[in-house]
Amino acid sequence: MDTTSLSEHFRSVRRATIALCNPLQIEDFVVSSMEEVSPTKWHLAHTSWFFETFLLKPYLAGYKIFNPHYAFLFNSYYEQVGSYHRRAQRGLLSRPTVQEIFTYRDHIDEAIEELCEKIADDVDHPAWPVLELGINHEQQHQELLITDIKHIFWTNPIRPAYFDKPIGIPPVTEQAWYAIDEGVYTLGNRGEGFAFDNEKPAHKTYVQASQMARRLVTNEEYQAFITDGGYQRPELWLSNGWSAVQTYQWQAPLYWEKHDEEWYEFTLSGNGPLILSAPVCHISYYEADAFARWAGYRLPTEAEWEVVAMKNFIDGRFAIDGRFAEHGTFHPSASSESSLQQLFGDVWQWTKSAYVAYPGFHPAPTAIGEYNGKFMCDQWVLRGASCATPRSHARLTYRNFFPSGTRWQFTGIRLAANQ
Repeated sequence: MDTTSLSEHFRSVRRATIALCNPLQIEDFVVSSMEEVSPTKWHLAHTSWFFETFLLKPYLAGYKIFNPHYAFLFNSYYEQVGSYHRRAQRGLLSRPTVQEIFTYRDHIDEAIEELCEKIADDVDHPAWPVLELGINHEQQHQELLITDIKHIFWTNPIRPAYFDKPIGIPPVTEQAWYAIDEGVYTLGNRGEGFAFDNEKPAHKTYVQASQMARRLVTNEEYQAFITDGGYQRPELWLSNGWSAVQTYQWQAPLYWEKHDEEWYEFTLSGNGPLILSAPVCHISYYEADAFARWAGYRLPTEAEWEVVAMKNFIDGRFAIDGRFAEHGTFHPSASSESSLQQLFGDVWQWTKSAYVAYPGFHPAPTAIGEYNGKFMCDQWVLRGASCATPRSHARLTYRNFFPSGTRWQFTGIRLAANQ
């Protein structure tokens, strides 16, 4: 991406963040419903703090910090930058006001424009890759903003809707399988386009002959798992998963509720009858693994997933994709295609691969090195993208990651099997 299109992309992404806030009332911006969920106001401020801290302060001569208190309030976890406000207490702050945060964003935007004008002719300026990182960082928070608002609204007993949009789900196709040939494959980012550090370096990996499901697991299939006593059968669960089922009294995916023997699901359009043909989502790794075992299969490795995706990634475009944030419904859909479906979009797909470093990985020596590297333990890799992911943010080698019990993200299931 050249410098002109990068600065334009910055403006576009910043506008998209604000557009996501348009359906909200001022009271919605300040709520946190659990420790993992941040207030909308915090997302707006944190993404601006990121640009201020890692781009403007080091590269824009004479830049004036908007508010010195924001370095503490809106730092997320960068220890090398300084101390920060506890994540669990982000929803306790009524000040700074929402309007002050919007003013802060305007301040940052103006400063970024000034920086881009000053360094535009210097294509090798070190600020350009940091700007690109910040843009992708903001896109991550766009997705988090949506998933967090959904949890906030669901926690509210009156179950408000973010908007009123029809979801529209086509009929599902029969399950089929895509063969993966045994062999040694080169995986990871090869230096083509933007990638986070955890997608590098490219490396060779041996993959055994196997199969991967051509479509995602549906609500109807997951409902059969529930009906068959899936949440009451300890033999299907990993030990920590069974403990989570008992501790949190899980009986169905997050946002499912039963009324008069009928299942309903909360979406950003409010409560509605469960759409059986839609992909199941808001599933933890524990639930995905238990369902796969119940069905007689397993979850794919991230290497298997990337091998299949690589064969369906043509000229830098997704040959097989689903809904992204641009669709506007923020809910996954079934696919009427008869071939491989929804590798990208709709739901993030759990893999059975632990989130660890690729061979030869080295985090950056600066605070930016804390972005991904220090989380490479006790988490699992997810691949693809979701219905809340901006389309331009998804890519072949993207490695999303969450702890085993994560349910509030748009996470789903694609099955795999040995040959």
